Amino acid sequence: MKEILSGNEAIARGAYEAGVKVACAYPGTPSTEILENTIRYQEIDSSWATNEKVALEVGIGASFVGARSLVTMKHVGVNVAADPLFTLSYTGVNGGLVLVCADDPELHSSQNEQDSRNYAKSAKIPMLEPSDSQECLEFTKLAFELSEKYDTPVMLRTTTRISHSKSVVELGERVADLPAPKVAKNPAKFVMLPGNARARHYIVEDRTDQLSKDGCSMPINRVEMRDTKMGVITAGISYQHVREALPEACVLKLGMVHPLPFELIRDFASKVEKLYVVEELDPVIEEQVKAAGIQVIGKEIISICGELTPGRVRKAFGLPGNEQSAVEKLPGRPPNMCPGCPHRGIFYTLNRLKAYVSGDIGCYTLGFMPPLSAMDTCICMGASIGMATGAVKVLPEEERKKVVAVIGDSTFLHTGINGLMDMVYNKGAATVIILDNRITAMTGRQENPGSGHTLMNDPANAVDFVMLCKAIGVKHVRTINPLDLKECKQVISEEMERPETSVIITDKPCVLIKREGVFKPGKTLAVDCEKCIGCKVCLKIGCPAIEWVPASGGKGKAHIDPLLCNGCDVCRQLCNFSAIQEAK
Repeated sequence: MKEILSGNEAIARGAYEAGVKVACAYPGTPSTEILENTIRYQEIDSSWATNEKVALEVGIGASFVGARSLVTMKHVGVNVAADPLFTLSYTGVNGGLVLVCADDPELHSSQNEQDSRNYAKSAKIPMLEPSDSQECLEFTKLAFELSEKYDTPVMLRTTTRISHSKSVVELGERVADLPAPKVAKNPAKFVMLPGNARARHYIVEDRTDQLSKDGCSMPINRVEMRDTKMGVITAGISYQHVREALPEACVLKLGMVHPLPFELIRDFASKVEKLYVVEELDPVIEEQVKAAGIQVIGKEIISICGELTPGRVRKAFGLPGNEQSAVEKLPGRPPNMCPGCPHRGIFYTLNRLKAYVSGDIGCYTLGFMPPLSAMDTCICMGASIGMATGAVKVLPEEERKKVVAVIGDSTFLHTGINGLMDMVYNKGAATVIILDNRITAMTGRQENPGSGHTLMNDPANAVDFVMLCKAIGVKHVRTINPLDLKECKQVISEEMERPETSVIITDKPCVLIKREGVFKPGKTLAVDCEKCIGCKVCLKIGCPAIEWVPASGGKGKAHIDPLLCNGCDVCRQLCNFSAIQEAK
């Protein structure tokens, strides 16, 4: 049977066919949809973890008792999971374990453009890289076989284009003859005290050498001979671009990008007149090929920044491009918070209070955008609170009062709790605002331990943020309605003046939350044109539902799109002329 699947859907299907029993992840674009599709298969226990480190540890636990487990995350999530990952390389596995890391060249939805192939090389873990949806399914299955054959975790690397592009996939059946999970004690292998770890390191190095040799005969590393004037080593989505841009070139398509099959590469190099490496981001393949004494051209012509396209490859080789250009220029669509977003009033207030906002990763990062313009820093998940602690350590008192850390509910649970504990412990005098919209909104509204539901939509304990903060030692915890601008200004102003740690928790759900009955929209608002004087104050919250209608020979008027407005009432609180009222 055949289906048209995205790369993420195909990986989920591959996990099912491979006999996976446990799948765990923290959502992050472009990897999120993998776990959202594994829930289609009742044989797989799928769950969201509080962060990527925990997700990997759940997968490790299942693997050690003999079950095949899948763990997925985006590239920056591998940073969080790196601690157990590097030691897992030493212990090896019992049941197969595959870590899918989805990289994001061009930074479509990320804060950096790191290349996860460096992790595979550094941690000495084999990495496969598919180039279409069919390979996503096949490579996932193969990764579990390699994991068990070579006693190693296996990384499967995708990119945004592979994750979200769709192509035809041939489906198979689920394997039925895997051994049942059971406790089998082997502390010499799984307890990484120095004495055990030293012995395991030799095993890791031997394993890497063996994989490099065996890779020369693996079908996923294949040679395509054409015109021998040019040979290209490539992998993943770059293979598709090379085939389109350089159809006559000989190609060594690598399915396993670490360790490299050096003898196969040498043989290929000997058959072509000029050898190139075409790869996105870092020169991971190129540097190793050059280190092996093989002459190759790579980043001399291929950019180290951004993702490749057929047009960019043609341009790099001095060939005429045919990149499609838009027939007409479309208007820009800057990112913006949704109409009625509960974060908007908070950032409007922080702007008015001239706060120095230590920000974090989530929808609310858009508080940086004008006209709200109320976020001053953003580094990684959970960093806002620790950064605020560092700032107040060195600022004079009047400047210290301006420091406010802003963090979402899911991000707080991900890696923000430790930062808050540190702030309390080290007497950091800053204000922390936890934006609790009861969902992991930015990646598509996934559940988290604060939402009261699991990935499988089962009811679950919901973390009580007030009690949690008090248990950590925060003496001053207040809950506010973020849609009430007067309350927001009063409470935030008071807490910014407080000479010790304080926490403000906002209490309104995401307007796009999936579960019924959680978000209750208000009545649609409208502008009374007779009362509107065209002062544009209502535009300062940047709500997409509010439009400006220019007038010839005079001031324009505000207009509220009834199809977008959900009655949050923030704009009405701004209008000093009662021009915004409930729509009739």
